[in-house]
Amino acid sequence: MTDPYITCPTFENENFLLRLVEPTDAQDLLAVYSDEKAVPFFNGDNCHGDDFHYTTSERMQDAVDFWTQSYREKWFVRWVIADKKTQKAVGTIELFNRQSKDYFNDCGLLRLDLRSDYEKAESIYEILSLIVPPAYELFHCRMIATKAVPSATKRREALEKLGFSAVKEALVGDDGTRYTDYYAKM
Repeated sequence: MTDPYITCPTFENENFLLRLVEPTDAQDLLAVYSDEKAVPFFNGDNCHGDDFHYTTSERMQDAVDFWTQSYREKWFVRWVIADKKTQKAVGTIELFNRQSKDYFNDCGLLRLDLRSDYEKAESIYEILSLIVPPAYELFHCRMIATKAVPSATKRREALEKLGFSAVKEALVGDDGTRYTDYYAKM
């Protein structure tokens, strides 16, 4: 499999397309990141206080620009989740290989941000089914982990259907902060 930082793969099924985020996605993504019902499900752990609640076009464009720069620097890959029926971005997935001294070492850390009307077990399962299987090889990791807060019942349902299990261990941030509510799949 190719290095995702050299050639970013796309993934698709009947309903969704995952492709590398582009600067032109900012307007569609503003509807995701300004969605107050969706924000509580976003994972801002170890992101220097960013809660990913963006309410202006300028702030959303800054985020997309940071994500594209981060891709060039090989920090992480951020895919847009496009609904193939509407041709609109309805969320993003971030993935990278996390090297650490905690349980989440050599871990493909996955962040899933979805517009609230897509926060359904069926949609989440369908989207994650595209990216989770190839992620181990793409990011040379032993496990995939993602955050699912207790109120994210549909997300947790989809993760369990995909073979993820709740993890008791905390992810330890750069500053020593301990983050919980993770699900992992070996």
